[in-house]
Amino acid sequence: MAENENGAAPQVPQPPKMNILAQFVRDLSFENILSQKGVTGEVQPDVQVQVNLDAKKRSAEHQYEVVLKLKVEAKSKGTGDHLFVLELDYAGVFQIENVPEDQMHPFLLIECPRMIFPFVRRIVSDVTRDGGFMPLNLDTIDFLALYRAEIARRQQEAAPVS
Repeated sequence: MAENENGAAPQVPQPPKMNILAQFVRDLSFENILSQKGVTGEVQPDVQVQVNLDAKKRSAEHQYEVVLKLKVEAKSKGTGDHLFVLELDYAGVFQIENVPEDQMHPFLLIECPRMIFPFVRRIVSDVTRDGGFMPLNLDTIDFLALYRAEIARRQQEAAPVS
């Protein structure tokens, strides 16, 4: 191994290391508006999904909590009447090491949600089915595109208005 100027062996960068320590439903709400109002006839749902992410450092070293917040609204295509509203906050606690500080923010908001998303998808499917609807199988979310869109939105807000 080659030595650097001080005569010491150069540091070999360590690959990023991530472990999911815990994951849990922080908050869950499902409202079956269709059954409350008694809508009749064939209903074709129009489903809208909103995704928000939140991440914070925990008190333990190298630990972070990432929350995937989902709001799913289904309306009737014909009438626009609400069919159901589902809100889910799903959290993961991650042990993350060897990620440079300048790369931590995108890592937390892209890679961590990607790891817990399959569990969120399963919960949404089960809750909509148990709520009296066809199981809703969420499409895969592109967290990289979501992150880039949020950064662009923040830069646009920060830009001076002429």
